[in-house]
Amino acid sequence: MKGILLAGGSGTRLHPMTLAASKQLLPVYDKPMVYYPLSTLMLAEIRDILVISTPEDLPQFRRLLGTGERFGVQFSYAEQPRPEGIAQAFLIGRDWIGGEACALVLGDNLVHGDHLSALLRAAATRPEGATVFAYQVRDPERYGVVSFDQSGRPAEIVEKPAAPLSNWAVTGVYFYDRQVSDIARQIRPSARGELEITELNQIYLEAGVLHVERLSRGCAWLDAGTPDSLLQAATFVQTIQSRTGMLVGCPEEVAFRKGYIDAATLRDQARAMGKTELGRVLMELAEGEHA
Repeated sequence: MKGILLAGGSGTRLHPMTLAASKQLLPVYDKPMVYYPLSTLMLAEIRDILVISTPEDLPQFRRLLGTGERFGVQFSYAEQPRPEGIAQAFLIGRDWIGGEACALVLGDNLVHGDHLSALLRAAATRPEGATVFAYQVRDPERYGVVSFDQSGRPAEIVEKPAAPLSNWAVTGVYFYDRQVSDIARQIRPSARGELEITELNQIYLEAGVLHVERLSRGCAWLDAGTPDSLLQAATFVQTIQSRTGMLVGCPEEVAFRKGYIDAATLRDQARAMGKTELGRVLMELAEGEHA
């Protein structure tokens, strides 16, 4: 399976911060925002990744991420000239996908929790259909919302409903089978002029092949797209790391634990971080001093 990391858009909800830098390159505590969704793809054991961003911002992502060698993955890059909806990613990346199954993560989404890696791997290895992850929220009208029938099967997905039928929001982590590019071509722009990911999910739902994984209380999902949510995400990461000693959204750590890179490579990366706390923890991990 391949993976797309969508890091486009103008980040208007974060102006003026995003007038000078891409939203997905802003810091979330001790790492760039884009590291968190990248780690999600890597936890799903996806190593062939397409980064999509604006023509103006793409050089910055190339500078930050490079070829992917230091993470044990391979990056390709593509431009999104105009933000025309999340599902547009499958049109931009159609040739790169090449008829394979493909996952998509949004560049401002942070997902963390117990057993998350196993859930992601299961979604990545499902041979047919699509898998999305749902999370309970207090304000479902802000999101794509999935409702369920009496047997617990997904019944309907609605984008930003005025009267939500549930409080289960669809997160920005999606897994699709090899038909996704062809199905995405069927979608027409919505009233707001976007190719809606919700419509793509609805097509899979109507075909009876949409799987919805409901994230439990042991998981956290944060969308760092506003000043408040950006602060909340940073505080969450700081709290988890300082209280438990475990890293959140660190691709170097994921790469090492998954066996994508060896201890010598991790040690070099830790040294490159100088005297930062993140560098110290990664050095301990490389030396076998960190569980």
